[in-house]
Amino acid sequence: MRRDLVEKQNSLIKRADDMLNKAKEEKRELTPDEMEEIAEIRDDVRRIKKALGLEDDINKLKDKEKKTDDTPLEEALDDERACGSDKMAKRALELEEEQAFENYVRGRVIHERAGELTPAANSGGSLIPTTIANRIIKTVYNICPILEKSEKFNVKGKLDLPFYDVSTSTINVAYADEFTPLTSSNGKFDKIQLDGFLAGALSKISRSLINNSQFNIVDFVVKEMAYAIKRFIEHELLVGTSGKVTGLSTLTNGLTTASATAITADEVVQLHDKIIDEYQNGAIWIMSPSTRTALRTLKSNTGYYLLNDDVSTPFGTTLLGKPVYVSDNMPNIGAGNVAIYYGDMSGLATKFSEDINIQVLREKFADEHADGVIGWFEFDAKVQNAQKIAKLTCKSS
Repeated sequence: MRRDLVEKQNSLIKRADDMLNKAKEEKRELTPDEMEEIAEIRDDVRRIKKALGLEDDINKLKDKEKKTDDTPLEEALDDERACGSDKMAKRALELEEEQAFENYVRGRVIHERAGELTPAANSGGSLIPTTIANRIIKTVYNICPILEKSEKFNVKGKLDLPFYDVSTSTINVAYADEFTPLTSSNGKFDKIQLDGFLAGALSKISRSLINNSQFNIVDFVVKEMAYAIKRFIEHELLVGTSGKVTGLSTLTNGLTTASATAITADEVVQLHDKIIDEYQNGAIWIMSPSTRTALRTLKSNTGYYLLNDDVSTPFGTTLLGKPVYVSDNMPNIGAGNVAIYYGDMSGLATKFSEDINIQVLREKFADEHADGVIGWFEFDAKVQNAQKIAKLTCKSS
């Protein structure tokens, strides 16, 4: 009987775990049916644990009857007390884990759990638990491929990245004769300096929604704040802002189209070959949805379409065998616009001086019957290796 119960318990737990993993892989919330089924699984697992516990108690009583008569009574009582104390502690831990599991499934947030929250001084709020803040950061990386694929540094203050500049001079190797001095030549070391620029985002949440038990407040905070941060960071990496984060805007490696309103197949191939073979392995395309649509009609000299559907790639399309990412932050085809980036995005260096700091403001918007969710972060981004990335710029009219 015990074996059957254990197998059933393991099967139920696996079923719940599979549903949670499936929802996570598909980047969606649990459906109402899934939540109801997981709740039933939780109740069944509790009943099985209780039955197994009763069986353990009966077995312990049987073992106690087998104790020899010379076993001191006080020793037996101590054993029983210790066993009871361990069972109570174990049961308390089980209940805590079950409650945490239920809160996760139902999207509840327990703001008063000791050790997890630190009151924010003079803010009228409290920090979101670290686990939730980490989910926000992870979501940003997942939906922003250029940030995910860039080379990231998490350091305070300014960061100097040295690089070897051979644009003006380089090390020359030549034939030489004995007893004839070699002529010295060398490249030049320069540096890229990454600073820190402060940015913030604020989202207000209706108290009516928070008080509605059917509303998943955790997912709301994660999605809304993550989307706002993603849109901002991605824009700065792709387009940049003068005097602030420049991102790829200073990139010089690339070519200009012959037309201000169209891109040819030959120009796409030429842009591809701007990246040397050593950096082709991790290369990707980044363009606007409109530009991708325009490229769908391009064909090679042999009559094959350059852009192909490929369900195995993140955005479902490939161009010359490399995955195509689209972003609404990328300019469309037009005079003077940078329409396409191609290459290994680790050629872009990003630095976060301050981790994303998320706070819940409970008093600030009380007169609006709302809570505020505010996020602060400090970052910078510059091109660190122009050989890895190239751009296609439309001709100026």
